[in-house]
Amino acid sequence: MSAHLSHQSVSPLRRRMIEDMTVRNFTAATQRDYIRGVKTLADFLGRSPATATAEDLRRFQLHLSEQCHRPPTINSTVSALRFFFKVTVDRPEVTRLLTTVAQARKMPVVLTPEEVVRFLEAASGAKYKAAFAVAYGAGLRVSEVAALKISDIDSERMMIRVEHGKGRKDRHAMLSPQLLDLLRHWYRLARPRGWLFPGQDPTNPISTRQLTRACHAAADVAAINKRVTPHTLRHSFATHLLEQDIDIRVIQVLLGHAKLETTALYTHVAATTIRAVISPLDRLTPLPDRTPPT
Repeated sequence: MSAHLSHQSVSPLRRRMIEDMTVRNFTAATQRDYIRGVKTLADFLGRSPATATAEDLRRFQLHLSEQCHRPPTINSTVSALRFFFKVTVDRPEVTRLLTTVAQARKMPVVLTPEEVVRFLEAASGAKYKAAFAVAYGAGLRVSEVAALKISDIDSERMMIRVEHGKGRKDRHAMLSPQLLDLLRHWYRLARPRGWLFPGQDPTNPISTRQLTRACHAAADVAAINKRVTPHTLRHSFATHLLEQDIDIRVIQVLLGHAKLETTALYTHVAATTIRAVISPLDRLTPLPDRTPPT
C-alpha cells in the first residue's frame, strides 16, 4: 500500500483499490487523483460507489459538466471510474455510458530568444537561474528539473539523465556547454549534496511550487507581458529548435513525447518556419494587369 495513506483511515473498498493501483505501479499522484474521483462519485450518490448503476454514472458525468468542471478534470474522473469498476469491483459494464470530453488545444505561450535572456537575467540568484536554464536549455518539465540529482549530470557524455519522467520513463536530455557552465557555477557557490536543487530542507528537492513562484517573479522583473510558467521555457526550447530546422523527430525524443502529434503542436508557433514557407500564390506566373485605364 502507498505510504501516504494509513491503514487506519482507509475503508476496505478503498484499500482494495489502492492495492490494485499499487500492483500496477501507479504513481502516488495518479493514485490520489483516482481516489479523489471515486470519492466525488460517492459524495454525489450519498452511498457506496460500488453500488452505482450505469444510469447513476451518466447522471454523475452530467453533474460534472453542469458544475463547469474542465475537460481534464472530467477525463481524469472518467479514467478513475473505469479503473474502479473494471478492476476493483469487476463491473466493467457499468461504465458503458461514460465518455471522455474533447479538449480544445491552446497554442502554447513561447518566449522570443531576447525574452529568454531577459528572463534568465532577472532570476533571483544562481540557483533559480541554473534551474530555469535547465528547463530552457534541455527542455525539461518543472517536475524533472526539481527531481534532478548531481549524479544525473554527465559532463563526459554531455547529457542529463532524466529519471522517471512522464509515464515513469527514463531518458537522456541534452547538456550544452553553456548550461554546464551555469550548473558548475551554481555547484561551486552552494555545494549541494544529493539533490542538484535542494529545497529549504536540503534533504528534499526544491518543490515545483517554489520554482513556479520564482518563475512568475522573474517574468515580472523582466517586464515580460506574457503568462510565463516553467513549462513556457520547455515550449520555447522546442519551438526554437524547430526554428533552427532541427528534425521534429529529434525534438520528440529530447522532449520525451510518446506521440509525434504532441511535438507537432510546435509547428504552429514556429514563426521563422512559417515565414520561410513560400506561398503557392507566389509561385504563380504573374497574371497580366487587366485593370481598365482610368
